[in-house]
Amino acid sequence: MIEELYKEFNIADIEPSQFPSLDLAYIGDCVYELTIRTNLLNEGPASVDKLNRRASSLAKAATQARMAENLRDIMTEEEEAVFKRGRNAKVNSPAKNATISDYHKATGFEALIGWLYLNKDYARLFELIHRGWESLENAESEQKSE
Repeated sequence: MIEELYKEFNIADIEPSQFPSLDLAYIGDCVYELTIRTNLLNEGPASVDKLNRRASSLAKAATQARMAENLRDIMTEEEEAVFKRGRNAKVNSPAKNATISDYHKATGFEALIGWLYLNKDYARLFELIHRGWESLENAESEQKSE
């Protein structure tokens, strides 16, 4: 689909390093949301309300911040640098329903997702998202067993 998008709309190859971190986070937010929604549909039919509640729980800043923290030890140096640039970017809008810390970490996570997407490194993008979700499930299981 991505290649068709580039072809159909005559999109030139984009050099991700040319964009500010918040631009990377802008596209990363969309890519992450599309990944969530596609994954939820893969689980089978459900009410739109149920889908939206589950998607919201995965997309909220606190969840993304936890995922980012859990992924830091497997990020490459370059990925870590992109994450930190996004995390440290000056954000002009206030955090909604999130701590400032979580909001900044979530912005770093979204910047990393956007950077991987624009680099067309889809395998790594999906690997990090999948491992991030696994880390959340593992943490939930540990809490339930305590």
